[in-house]
Amino acid sequence: MHAAEENRPELDPVSVLNAKRTLLQLLGRAGISADDAEGLIALVEAGALAGACEEVGALGGSVPGDKGEPYESGWLDGARTVTDELGAIAERVLRHTVDPDGPSAASAPRPPVGRVEVEQAKAAVTPLYLTFTAASDLDPEVTEEVLRAVLATMTPRQRARYAGRLADFAAAHRARLERLYVEYGPGSPTAIHSRYSLLHSATSVAVLERLTAPATALREEWDAAELPPAWLDGPMRAWDAVG
Repeated sequence: MHAAEENRPELDPVSVLNAKRTLLQLLGRAGISADDAEGLIALVEAGALAGACEEVGALGGSVPGDKGEPYESGWLDGARTVTDELGAIAERVLRHTVDPDGPSAASAPRPPVGRVEVEQAKAAVTPLYLTFTAASDLDPEVTEEVLRAVLATMTPRQRARYAGRLADFAAAHRARLERLYVEYGPGSPTAIHSRYSLLHSATSVAVLERLTAPATALREEWDAAELPPAWLDGPMRAWDAVG
């Protein structure tokens, strides 16, 4: 064994399992159920595997030294095998967490939105919202109700990846969102207009993202949650106006 490998720090399986149990206990004390906590940990594990897959793929493309074509070919084949397997493991972990019944369940009714899914969405929208405007005293404080309606339009897999989708949406439409919150958000001339009340809430970022696609599903969930129709129409009108 190479000296560098002998000195490489590694976590043994027992220590890893102990860390996981510790995290589960801490989350349990915070009121998170064991199933929800396991799901969150599994998402982190799947993300770590996906990140490792990308890193190995990047490193694997750089063959060390000039050792001839057979060596280079073997190196690239080996790197490709490792990245393929890491990617497959990450996909299995994700599928087991968010889609345990498999693709056959895709046409089934979407399951109810869970508490942790709402918390994940809340953690995603709040910092994004604050990049466009400040926290508002006029926040209608309906975060959970709105996010449940938004998330109810998605499959479990889409919910698990929603933070990334929101980040992509904000990056792709940054200038338009900046104009929208300046003209219709907190501190704007229309700030006290009830039609734009939702723009005082961080959840407006999620609503706007959903409105960039056909809004039928969101309207159905909005009505089912008995949320004010004006809160949906206002952001839609503002979005069109600054487009």
